[in-house]
Amino acid sequence: MVKKQPRRTAERILEVTLALFNRFGEPNVSTTLISSELGISPGNLYYHYPARDELINALFERYERSLGELLLAAHEAGDVEDAWFFLHSLFELVWDYRFLYRDLNDLLSRNRLLETRFQVVLDDKTRAVRGMLATMERTGAVDMGGGAPEPVATAMVVVLTYWLSFEYVRDPRRALEPEHAQQALMRGAYHVLTLLAPYMAPGQRAHMQRLAGAYRETFS
Repeated sequence: MVKKQPRRTAERILEVTLALFNRFGEPNVSTTLISSELGISPGNLYYHYPARDELINALFERYERSLGELLLAAHEAGDVEDAWFFLHSLFELVWDYRFLYRDLNDLLSRNRLLETRFQVVLDDKTRAVRGMLATMERTGAVDMGGGAPEPVATAMVVVLTYWLSFEYVRDPRRALEPEHAQQALMRGAYHVLTLLAPYMAPGQRAHMQRLAGAYRETFS
C-alpha cells in the first residue's frame, strides 16, 4: 500500500489557524496557541509565517480565490430559486471564513493590505449581484425599472457583509456556533432575497414564500 504524503506544514498551519480564528475570534488567538494546537514549536511556525499578518493575509487570499470562483456563477441565476442557491452559497463561504467578518473593523484598522483588498471584494460582490439582477430581469423574474438595480444591489451586499454580525448581536452565546450555522445562513439568504420582493413577478414572489414556508421555523 502506498502511504499518503503528509500534508505540508504550511497548509496545516493555515487550516488550524482558520479553525481557531473562527472559533475564538482572531484577536483572541495567539501564535503560541496555534503552535500548541499543531504540536510544533513557535520557531517552526515563524519559519513558515514570520509575522502574524502573514497568516491573516494567506487565509484572506484563500477566501478571495474561492469568492472569485463563486461570483462567476452570479449571471446564471435567472429566477428566485437560482438566486436563493447563489446567495446561500455566498453565505456558506462567509461562514467558512467568518473570522474576517466577525472582526472586520478591527482587522481593517490594523492591516493595510486587507483594508485595500476588502474594498475590491465589496466591488466584486456588488458587480456580481448587479449581474444576477440583470439576468433575472432578462428572464422576467424581476422588473427593476429605472435606477432601482444599483441601490438594491448595494443594499443586498450590505446585508451579505454584516448579516453574521447581526446574528451575533441577536444571540452572542450561540449565533456563531457550528450547530446554528445553517439556520443563520438560511435566514441571511432569505432576508437578502426579500429586498427583491417588490420587483418580483407574482409567480416568483409566490415561489419565494413557498421556499420560506419550507423553513418557517428557521426564519423566526
